[in-house]
Amino acid sequence: MKIEFAKMHGLGNDYIYVNTMKYPLTNPEEKSIAWSRPHTGIGSDGLVLIGDSDKADFSMRIFNADGSEAKMCGNASRCIGKYLYEYGLTTKTDILLDTLSGIKELHLQVKEGKVESVRVDMGIPADIHWVDLGGAYPFRKGVAVSMGNPHLVIFVDKMEEIALAEAGPVLERHPLFPDRVNVEFAQVLDKENIRMRVWERGSGVTQACGTGACATAVAAAFSGQCGSYATVCMDGGDLTIDWAGEGQHLYMTGPAVKVFDGTIELKE
Repeated sequence: MKIEFAKMHGLGNDYIYVNTMKYPLTNPEEKSIAWSRPHTGIGSDGLVLIGDSDKADFSMRIFNADGSEAKMCGNASRCIGKYLYEYGLTTKTDILLDTLSGIKELHLQVKEGKVESVRVDMGIPADIHWVDLGGAYPFRKGVAVSMGNPHLVIFVDKMEEIALAEAGPVLERHPLFPDRVNVEFAQVLDKENIRMRVWERGSGVTQACGTGACATAVAAAFSGQCGSYATVCMDGGDLTIDWAGEGQHLYMTGPAVKVFDGTIELKE
């Protein structure tokens, strides 16, 4: 059996997208590992399944490149909005998306039939607090933030001095986070601009992370370094984050891009 997929990315954070309403998949954990491999598979940061929902317009499940399931991905949610509209699954420009971290609202900005950008209501950031890392590699403290998935934001003076591929896996498995954690290194440039690089739980170094950008902006506001609006600049590009403060919904806006369509043969 052959199934159709789309390769899409949000600021270089790339996933394989499958419409499971048309192509039901079993063992998505194994498929994500195999298909995500860059040389023997399709190559991606993971696998995203688009499905129906009895609570929202559509649903999303995300599997990282190591097969672990993520509760939420901001970049993937924007790509799903583009997929749903441009592949004719909906004519709505306001879409409710059912995720493991709750229902998210997508607002599509459409021009001449194409989705140029998507604004996502990411919900209310939670569990925001300083954590003592005990000098782990060799950082002493960071800000923990939940965006429906766990994040650790560490502020640095010079981003170019961070060995992300070395520090990331150590901090991902820090004893403070028994379920592992996404790790963001952030350099505040001014009150409205932040440079950020990310080590994603289950995927490693990626070009961008939507929930990570949100967590970074929250941590910067929480620590008094930025205000309610910030642009987060990642290796793959920029996201704008709007958050009015504790107890308020956070909004993320950014692009989504289709790379190509393809088919792959199921071997089961």
